[in-house]
Amino acid sequence: MATPLSIVVVETDRDRASLLVDSLRAAGNYDIHVIADQRGLARQIQARNPDVVLLDIENPSRDMMEELALASGPLDRPVAMFVDRSDDGLSAAAIEAGVSAYVVDGLKPQRVKPIMDAAIARFQMFQRMRTELAETKRALEERKVIDRAKGMLMRMKGIGEDEAYALLRKTAMDQNKRVADVAQALVTAAGLLS
Repeated sequence: MATPLSIVVVETDRDRASLLVDSLRAAGNYDIHVIADQRGLARQIQARNPDVVLLDIENPSRDMMEELALASGPLDRPVAMFVDRSDDGLSAAAIEAGVSAYVVDGLKPQRVKPIMDAAIARFQMFQRMRTELAETKRALEERKVIDRAKGMLMRMKGIGEDEAYALLRKTAMDQNKRVADVAQALVTAAGLLS
């Protein structure tokens, strides 16, 4: 049996908190914890380490966004925020703080689960994009190092680009290492010798 999704609901009003909790319980099996006191919100959320955070805030402030950025870790989990009204720039600040869904005047019981699901899906999409970006950056850096190492081998040995790469590849295979690691070692050693 799968572990139920852990949800922290941040709501100071008891009736509104009950509305959120009842809506979630009707929609599925969740481990729900309500935080009624927003002081030390980051610490409270980190202590619970939930899968999802749902915030219902009448009128969020910039201080709340900063606290939320700390609580989100940054961007460790999906966060859906329900607000009654929003000042200019506050939705952008919420997104910067790691909010996956920012809903103005949208706390209706039948909408809670679909909005939470959308926040989770959006969070997962951004996580994949961040991972792909990091992998692409790493691959680009490795490519640069390999190109530098090939250039060094071409100058030192008087060989062509294909032969230089073949030499790097053979050395990597002989040492049971990646080509990028052998290239980095060559570039580092050359830097020490020059």
